[in-house]
Amino acid sequence: MAMAIIIQLLGITSALAIVAVCQFPIPRRYDGFAFGSYGGVQEPILVEAFFDPLCPDSKDSWPAIKQVAEEYGSEVKFIVHPFALPYHHQSFLSVRALHIANHLNASLTYPLLDLIFEHQEEFSNANTGDKTASTVIDEFSSLFASQFGSGNEAKSIFKQGFYDSSTDQAGRISFKYGCSRGVTGTPVFFVNGVPLSNVDASWGIDEWANILDPLLATGPGMNAFG
Repeated sequence: MAMAIIIQLLGITSALAIVAVCQFPIPRRYDGFAFGSYGGVQEPILVEAFFDPLCPDSKDSWPAIKQVAEEYGSEVKFIVHPFALPYHHQSFLSVRALHIANHLNASLTYPLLDLIFEHQEEFSNANTGDKTASTVIDEFSSLFASQFGSGNEAKSIFKQGFYDSSTDQAGRISFKYGCSRGVTGTPVFFVNGVPLSNVDASWGIDEWANILDPLLATGPGMNAFG
């Protein structure tokens, strides 16, 4: 009897494992019908990434995403959603830093993400465990000014953003939005609104091509409805 129960449980576990790794079909375009006229222009494939700026796996996956964006150009639209994981203790401040940069000059958002990834270890739990929030804010502000400003003025302007409640609210909304999409870790990717179940930080251009190329393919024998 006990053996039968164990076998049954193993069967259930195996079935759950199969479901967990099964990839839900990805539509050729974001599902739904756009209201209004867009001049017949076909919308690009939408790739969404949920990144924690202080997550090593997010950092590792970022170069491939930039390479894909460069290679596919206007055929693929990328959106990075910042998602602060609570066990990276300074992540919420790093997300606020991105919102501040985006507010000051949207063209600096991704260069700042690059810079935070480059200096990620400096903001790790081990290296900030005995630092106050004010100290970490000062370090983020100095990091920004070192690349995108000149002297104390740029640092002061950026630092003021951390004392603006709107950036705190923006960071909270980013986190809550990720939760609403079922995000519990990073990186997490969606293509045309569908979560990718088997992607990891080791993916390169070839693995992404296996996902994107079939969605872009046209011609005889191709299913136009996806």
